Amino acid sequence: MDAALGVAFQELFTAVKFVVVRAAKFKSILKEIEFTLNRITPMIEDIEQLSRKLDISQEDMEMFTSRLIEAREVVVKCRKVQWWHFCARPYYAQKLMELQDSLLKFFQIEAQGDMWRDSKKSLVILHEISSKLDRTGTMGGMGGANRFPGRCGVPGARGFVFGFKEPLQVLKARLLKDEEQLVVLSGPGGCGKTTLAKLLCQDDEIKDKFKDNMFFFPFSKKPNPEDIVGKLLQHMDGQVPNFPTEEDAFNQLEYMLVEKGSDPILLVLDDVWPGSEDHIERFKFRIPNYQILVTSRSVFPVFSTSTYRLELLKHKDARDLFHRWAFPNGDSSIPIDLVNKIVRGCGGLPLALEVFGGSLCGQPEVTWKRTVEQWSKEKSALPPYEKLLNLLKTSFDALDNLYKIKDCYQDLASFPEDQRISVAALIDMWVELYNLKEDGEDAMANLHELSNRNMVNLLFPRKDASDTGYYNEHFVTQHDLLRELAMYVNEQSERLIMDMRSDDLPASWIEQRQHPVHARLVSISTGENFSNCYDLQLPKAEVLVLNIHARGSLPQFPLPPFVEKMDQLKKLSLVMCRIDEAFRSYGFQIPDPWPNLAEIIIDYCSDLVEFPAWLCNVISLRKLSITNCHELIALPEVLGKLENLEVLRLEACTKLMKLPQSIGSLKRLEFLDLTDCMSLCEVPERVGELCSLGKIHMRGCRGLSELPPSVKDLTHLKDLICDEETSYLWEHHQSGVKGA
Repeated sequence: MDAALGVAFQELFTAVKFVVVRAAKFKSILKEIEFTLNRITPMIEDIEQLSRKLDISQEDMEMFTSRLIEAREVVVKCRKVQWWHFCARPYYAQKLMELQDSLLKFFQIEAQGDMWRDSKKSLVILHEISSKLDRTGTMGGMGGANRFPGRCGVPGARGFVFGFKEPLQVLKARLLKDEEQLVVLSGPGGCGKTTLAKLLCQDDEIKDKFKDNMFFFPFSKKPNPEDIVGKLLQHMDGQVPNFPTEEDAFNQLEYMLVEKGSDPILLVLDDVWPGSEDHIERFKFRIPNYQILVTSRSVFPVFSTSTYRLELLKHKDARDLFHRWAFPNGDSSIPIDLVNKIVRGCGGLPLALEVFGGSLCGQPEVTWKRTVEQWSKEKSALPPYEKLLNLLKTSFDALDNLYKIKDCYQDLASFPEDQRISVAALIDMWVELYNLKEDGEDAMANLHELSNRNMVNLLFPRKDASDTGYYNEHFVTQHDLLRELAMYVNEQSERLIMDMRSDDLPASWIEQRQHPVHARLVSISTGENFSNCYDLQLPKAEVLVLNIHARGSLPQFPLPPFVEKMDQLKKLSLVMCRIDEAFRSYGFQIPDPWPNLAEIIIDYCSDLVEFPAWLCNVISLRKLSITNCHELIALPEVLGKLENLEVLRLEACTKLMKLPQSIGSLKRLEFLDLTDCMSLCEVPERVGELCSLGKIHMRGCRGLSELPPSVKDLTHLKDLICDEETSYLWEHHQSGVKGA
């Protein structure tokens, strides 16, 4: 290899390490570049070895070297930028971001592609797939700008489990032998299949084999294959294009997997329901060292020889698991025979043991006896599934100690299956529906109680997210069975929850759809063709949650016409919907469509480019949350018309470059969240007119190089959440910054 490449790389590395400690204003992005250079050092060494064996051209080597030399020049110039160079700082910040992206792309895609050329078998397959992609005309779209929500890394498992030692060893042996491409783990709902799959992925021998090539995806009852492929590609490549067809989606996934060369790959498809056998087959590719682990409540006849059936816990393991939750301190005054009745009643199901252990923890003996009595009245003729729901329902019935906690639990079913639920969104909804405290104290008390009873899981992605009053990074997840329990107890409530992927409504709704439905909360999860919903009459609906899965092209009517008549609506939530085209052409003919609407939530709507100006006519709006919308580039100048707005959340809108000057007209705005708006390069001068602003979150705003002098006029600002890269911007304007 031409020695110039190695020299250029070492000079760049030395420059980054030198400048990173001397240029605080660029420290964060320089640290990222340093980390990237550490990662690609082995690749440089591999290129040197392969250049002696393969026909890497001199032109290729010169291209490698020139990019490294250019990168060093940018880094060195950054050291000379001083704090008063207001024009230069955004320019070089952008240059560094481009350098980081270029390094990642060049060495992860181009360099690794060359290094794997000696794997002839993989290249043959790669050529075949390339031909298929060329025929569909989408080969040039790999790495496009559209993003799919969610990630597919292996989630963590609890540190304590019982009874899984033997099945863990059996499954591990099957995956390590490389004799089966597909292994199915089957067992009834709540028996611990997902937990076992997580433990398997965290086993040292499994991690040693598959390393970073393990992908974990919740499949759900009604899967959208394109969503699954999109999320897998986003996890592997960062961004993906829209797929013209489902076939193209799988072609691109196969291409990406083959690009990983001969390294072993494990794909976990969790909670696959009956009728999805064809979907599983689509994920089977003719790729060496590629294996799939499927978990399912069912045994698929077509995969019977590949199936391992997970047995329910034996009494000793069941008792130990129950004791862990019911008696965390090890002390118990409950008679042993009563404890054993509860344990046996849970039927060896880990989920039931955990839920009832948490529910009965600290309860008097009379509560234990009442639980056993309720179970004894249950009809033995019920099918196993309904029997389990009835069993779990007794834990729901016991939720009486906190205000509106039952209602809060039932509301969880209104959010899409297998998705993280924002605690901030829950708090806002419950404040509107149940008049809970605006500071979230009541809502968090309910969520902590549900968590203690193992009916929800509370997640805190960042260490400081557990700070009191900071709920923007709290999330809730829920086991599928517990979500179904919420739907089960919702049948007689003031909620309409429709979870479907076709035009067909349940028969009970078809019979009465011409009559008003007196539901306060309405949740619709469906595909783009849901015209049967259009004639619903919802005169009392206060909360509307739409989760409209669309394939390929945009749906014709993403917002059903009945929303125009929902004059009692207080909260509108759009989750994972394709809405941009409709928003640009949509608008009510009346000046005030929702006179009572107080909150709009738009989350993971991957095609939203600009917030529609006509929605700024909803002057009753108090909270606007646009999060994880990676294509959003602008807010309308008429945003200032929202004179009653108190909260504006723009978290993870990664392409948003600036805020409108009219933001200064939001005299009641109290909270502005710009977390991870990494492309934001300008804060308008009129921001100083926000006379009520008391809280700003702006971690991850790495494109910002200065703040307008008017920020000194933010006299009510008390809570400023920054990171190292943004806190220095406030040094000349604000004292007492609360750092990250």
